[in-house]
Amino acid sequence: MKLSESKAKKLLQLSQGEVISGSQLKGAPFEQMLQDGILQSSTQGRTRRKIACKDPSQLKFYLKNQLGINDLLAYIDNFKTGESRADNTKVSSNSKSTKIRTFKGFLVNCYEPISAVLNGEELILQPAFGSFVFISDYENFTLDKEITIVGVENAENFKMIEQQKYLFEDQKVLFVSRYPQSQSKDLIQWLQSIPNSYLHFGDFDFEGIGIFQNEYHKYLGERASFFIPPNIKELLQKYGNRNLYDLQLNKRKLSVEDERMKRLVDLFHHHKKCLEQEVLIGGEG
Repeated sequence: MKLSESKAKKLLQLSQGEVISGSQLKGAPFEQMLQDGILQSSTQGRTRRKIACKDPSQLKFYLKNQLGINDLLAYIDNFKTGESRADNTKVSSNSKSTKIRTFKGFLVNCYEPISAVLNGEELILQPAFGSFVFISDYENFTLDKEITIVGVENAENFKMIEQQKYLFEDQKVLFVSRYPQSQSKDLIQWLQSIPNSYLHFGDFDFEGIGIFQNEYHKYLGERASFFIPPNIKELLQKYGNRNLYDLQLNKRKLSVEDERMKRLVDLFHHHKKCLEQEVLIGGEG
């Protein structure tokens, strides 16, 4: 799929923190990005839809892996200057800017050694700080059923797990990254194939709950749960974001059956705030 100049410019605006009317962002690329959680939508009034990008780094990663665009600004500049096909190749992964899937699999991380089995052989997972392990042959990847799989929604939290170990001191855990979940369904397929419990560690907002319910609980059932820190009320009071609450106006009516998450939603409404999970990095809890 080739991204037109006008669509590329809109994505650049979003990556720079602008909020754009939904009427200006129509078409398959934008709808797919909304579905994958790369872009976020909100409704003002009854009909006005607004689009934003909460995490530009995820958009950059998505463009590189889904559309082959390595540098969005350079990609746009090439339209302006009419550069050659060879120059276009420098900013996209191939001369046709086709959608590619470079790898299958997902990233894992841990702050203490985890013993696993990959293709019948023992594998000790112990990535150095600043690095992760990419599991490609996930069909043949298993680990002790007592280990809890923690799905991390945001990139910064996945990178800085050492500074969040206080949250999981009573558990043996392996962290998995939700991204590039948009690239495939490999992670959920693997989770469905193993007996381990799944704990979703994401933002404490309506969208985070929606991601958990639609992408994980829907397929894993009672094996899946949503992480809520015991001091969530104090965290919302001290670090809660009113803009994040307002931005998710169209997501506030989601149906929640779990009693713990119902109480969490009640707290959102009481404080009129939501909370990004990055607050928990470094022992803020």
